[in-house]
Amino acid sequence: MSATPSHNLIIPGYALDYYLSQGYYRMHQDLFTCRVLPIDGGLYSVHWLRLVLADVQDGPEQRRLRRLNERFSVTLRQFRLTPELEELYAAYRGSISFDAPPTVESFILAGSDHNVFSTGVVEVRDGSRLIAAGIFDSGARSLAGIMNFYHPDYRKYSLGKYLMLLKIDHARRQQYTYYYPGYLVHNYPKFDYKLFACPAATEVFDALNSCWLPFSREVVARQSVELLATWQDDDPMAELDG
Repeated sequence: MSATPSHNLIIPGYALDYYLSQGYYRMHQDLFTCRVLPIDGGLYSVHWLRLVLADVQDGPEQRRLRRLNERFSVTLRQFRLTPELEELYAAYRGSISFDAPPTVESFILAGSDHNVFSTGVVEVRDGSRLIAAGIFDSGARSLAGIMNFYHPDYRKYSLGKYLMLLKIDHARRQQYTYYYPGYLVHNYPKFDYKLFACPAATEVFDALNSCWLPFSREVVARQSVELLATWQDDDPMAELDG
């Protein structure tokens, strides 16, 4: 009798589903969560999102984006790190103004020679040219969007949002229940694109009560007050810094 080598570990789909449902997310080869984020000297509250796939419907913006990109070909495959992906990411990273990991490898594997997640990639091509890629993790009933990037020559096609729609399409074909796009940050609109697919089907995690609520700006604002108050109550240095 022999034990399975640790480097062959794969996180079971049901386990990933559970942790996603508790506001955890993939970072490198680990799972993490957070409730606040320091940005430009301020402290902002973090709000994890998910979409109820049975309730997702395209609106005018989503249909327009699909028509805009219908000439491109789309394929899905199991994730494997390739020079083509790294080359595309390097072009993308060179065109953005915010901090981003130096490579796909550093973001997904971080030096590990084994991926503990069940990871796929959706690729968008213009002819034979790879112009966009979206990396995702699959659970038993959930899909988590991990990373989207595209070539700056195709910026006008909103390929980051298009990749989100493609991941949702794949999740629905698999008859999954939820799609997890990550988090948004209250009063910091940089992350609001994660609401693009269908705000009406979006839920936001109540971290203090461990439950999901229908998304609204009012709910997020209320949660933000509670999260920041709890953070200050739990921080022994808060009074000294005041």
